[in-house]
Amino acid sequence: MFVACSLRELIPADHILRRVDKVLDLSWLRGEVKDLYDEYQGRPSIDPEAAVRLMLAGFFQGIVHDRKLMREAQVNIAIRWFAGYKLHERLPDHSSLTRIRQRWGEARFKRIFQKTVGQCVKAGLVDGETTHMDATLIRADVSWESLVDRHAEKVLAENSDESRGGDDGGSDGKRRGRPRRREKAPKKMSLTDPDATMTTSCNSFHMEPSYKQHTAVDDKAGVIVDVGVTTGEQSEGEQLAGQIQRVEENTGKKVETLTGDAAYGHARNYRKLEDRGTEAIIPPQKEAVRAGCLPLRRFKYDAMHQAVRCPAGRILRRSGCTANGAIYKAKAHDCGRCRLRNRCFSPRQKFRQVQIVDGYEALLRARRKRLRWGLRERDKYHRHRWRVEGIHGEAKTQHGLRRATRRGLWNVAIQAYLTAAVMNLKRLAALLCLIFLAEILCRKHMRAHPDSHGRHPTLEPHGAALYAAAA
Repeated sequence: MFVACSLRELIPADHILRRVDKVLDLSWLRGEVKDLYDEYQGRPSIDPEAAVRLMLAGFFQGIVHDRKLMREAQVNIAIRWFAGYKLHERLPDHSSLTRIRQRWGEARFKRIFQKTVGQCVKAGLVDGETTHMDATLIRADVSWESLVDRHAEKVLAENSDESRGGDDGGSDGKRRGRPRRREKAPKKMSLTDPDATMTTSCNSFHMEPSYKQHTAVDDKAGVIVDVGVTTGEQSEGEQLAGQIQRVEENTGKKVETLTGDAAYGHARNYRKLEDRGTEAIIPPQKEAVRAGCLPLRRFKYDAMHQAVRCPAGRILRRSGCTANGAIYKAKAHDCGRCRLRNRCFSPRQKFRQVQIVDGYEALLRARRKRLRWGLRERDKYHRHRWRVEGIHGEAKTQHGLRRATRRGLWNVAIQAYLTAAVMNLKRLAALLCLIFLAEILCRKHMRAHPDSHGRHPTLEPHGAALYAAAA
């Protein structure tokens, strides 16, 4: 009939929820969501802090489904204590957590994640010197039977062409001009989750409906300093500029060095990093070379005069622009009598043209720097591979991020924010445990080495260094 102790005493001291409770601060949350509730109408609401603690407790245990979480909370004393519920109190229904996510929206859960980043910065776990960036795929919560071909745009285009009196605009209906390229295969989409797109992480694996999480990790202690979710077909290289800005806003520190894989090795990214004074340890992408054509690296680009010199010494002049750069063309009579003609371009062409992308000069400098990578650069790139990829592995194997638990881009973003917040809190709890152990060791060292008067006025150098390193 009576419990002779508090629930806290029934939980082991080294339990993850008990350790995290010492560093978790959600006192600001009620004021953050106050405008979403009416104090005088409706039934009493669930305490916002208790709801978030229930969600976080589930992610700590790797429980990402609300139904399973509430069933576990019924019998798990640690989850009850962490969320603030006593043994006799009734837990909320699982649907209440769903409605809370819908009411709060993505922005407030992002705020929870940003608060954990701020705590890590104050604790000294983030220095901003080196940041690692990478992306990973999250399998969407859809079945293969829900996939259909995306052909609505094609039907609308064909109907609009027929209404104009022909697919080429002519009166006789015959197609004129250059022949059209072969039509692309129709893309597939899911009827249950249209935000998910078909993509794959490598060419040897089949495409799946997925989302893509873009993660930035600080090198010092593996703290996640930014996370974002897009559709699966979004390129991670296009997210670099915006992600750096968010990292500096979250941490209040300038990114000095940035590491990433070849997916970030675009000319525009190198130029942006040079303009902002950030060192880029990113291997450039391999140059695409067609059979029977001289590669672009054999052509010398003159940015001052807006010209390109070919291997034979001829000048290619700028003739047009594209979305990513400019097109430079040679003269037909120069290419017609060139000794390198058979090796330079296809026999069906009359002249050679090349595309110079924006930031091409920065790309050339990055390629030359890649050839001169020393021990420092190689070590940082090696740390990138186990730092950020290890974070992705931990999130998927321990916290259920391998597959999305709910549908919609905003729902998956909330799952990513809560997972990142949980992983940051783990690192804060580990630091607190390390400081506690260092303090015990320092006290033992002081007792074992008294001074001539039997007192312990100062710490020995070894003990002081140990405590400073932990702090």
